[in-house]
Amino acid sequence: MEDFAQIEPPIALGPLDGRYRASVAPLTNHLSEAALNRARVHVEIEWLIFLTNNGVLPGAPRLSEQEIEYLRAIVAKFGAADITELKEIENETKHDVKAVEYYLKRRLDQAADTLGETSLGDLHEIVHIFCTSEDINNLAYAVTVRDAVHQVWLPQAQKFVAQLSELAHGQADQPMLSRTHGQTATPSTLGKEVAVLAFRLRRQLKRIENAEFLGKINGATGTFGAHLAAIPDADWPALSEAFVTGLGLTWNPLTTQIESHDWMAELFADVARFNRIAHNLATDFWTYISLGYFKQNLAAQGSTGSSTMPHKVNPIRFENAEANMEISCALFDSLSATLVTSRMQRDLTDSTTQRNIGVAFGHSLLALDNLQRGVAGLDVDPERLESDLNNSWEVLGEPIQQAMRAAAIAGATGMGNPYERLKELTRGRQVTEQDMREFIRELGMPADVEERLLKLTPSSYTGLASQLVNFLK
Repeated sequence: MEDFAQIEPPIALGPLDGRYRASVAPLTNHLSEAALNRARVHVEIEWLIFLTNNGVLPGAPRLSEQEIEYLRAIVAKFGAADITELKEIENETKHDVKAVEYYLKRRLDQAADTLGETSLGDLHEIVHIFCTSEDINNLAYAVTVRDAVHQVWLPQAQKFVAQLSELAHGQADQPMLSRTHGQTATPSTLGKEVAVLAFRLRRQLKRIENAEFLGKINGATGTFGAHLAAIPDADWPALSEAFVTGLGLTWNPLTTQIESHDWMAELFADVARFNRIAHNLATDFWTYISLGYFKQNLAAQGSTGSSTMPHKVNPIRFENAEANMEISCALFDSLSATLVTSRMQRDLTDSTTQRNIGVAFGHSLLALDNLQRGVAGLDVDPERLESDLNNSWEVLGEPIQQAMRAAAIAGATGMGNPYERLKELTRGRQVTEQDMREFIRELGMPADVEERLLKLTPSSYTGLASQLVNFLK
């Protein structure tokens, strides 16, 4: 048999880089190894510019606008050839951040070819000065995760919640039989039930939108020890804060060798909670499809249901979403648990763990893509919903019982034991419209109450459900 490991271009081992590549490809700009390296180059360059232009280093030249433009263009143009070159350097250094340092020094040496006379080639010793690898890594991860969330994951999640909101408002008045514990229960509206899920998801999105992305740059054990030894007169905490906030991050003043990753754990927990609510939605919609409340639009689904049963259109979008949300949550849970712990001042368990951040977001993004497609391919079946309601007159046992209690409190006679009387009428048997009407008439209710109850149907017994959808702004 042919060795698939030798085939070029390489065959993807995982589904996100293989079967589902199209759905998650935008994340590669932020959470791939190549994107991490580009971010490392970005941080190293900005640190070099920051130190030279703030006059922190005695004797260091102040960079011209052209030199700064040249340096920042290294990041902007970072592409396939740079990825390959950096990998070749790392094969020699056996250290990823050291490879970035050497790569950048090469670019400083090449600056004269573009700029002519320049001092950039003399700045080798400023590259990575005062930095431990984690000074670069923590900032690179913070920038890439932030951008992945705000530029890729959040827009997709917001689009899905907006889609749900539109469905909720559109079906606000559509009566639906509720099923608590899987049993017939007080009716609601389809729109209100969708609104509950959309409201829950939107609340999590607000937390994610307001997430903090922390960073530090303070040396090997977070003490500014080398900084102070080399340049004792500089206000290193202030400089550190200025640099970190200049990257659009929140400064963490107290760390060991690593930034503590607590913000990551908080963010991942919120995304995982969003996933779990979306998983709840997937299972509910799957059930509504099974009940016939939703019909799957064949043109929108565009899929074969069963390889042998031609009548079937399976709810695969929702099942795929369930599975991918579960994988995403498992990864985010593991990331959150591992990243908040580190032996003493540093161990390396976080390094390998963090390389799976993109995988965790990828499975969530894939699930969102499937949910959007799944919801877009649904049509509501009002007749099926109405049929279920018309066969469930027993659900009116609740409002009749409560009306009897209220009437008794108001002084009406013959209203005793309302729960027990309704239980005898409704439990364990199907109640017809005629049964319910006769029961109401025999109660001896005040005329206005009786008239109100006789007008009640399972379809009209939805309370304020349609109005509650308006709380979903």
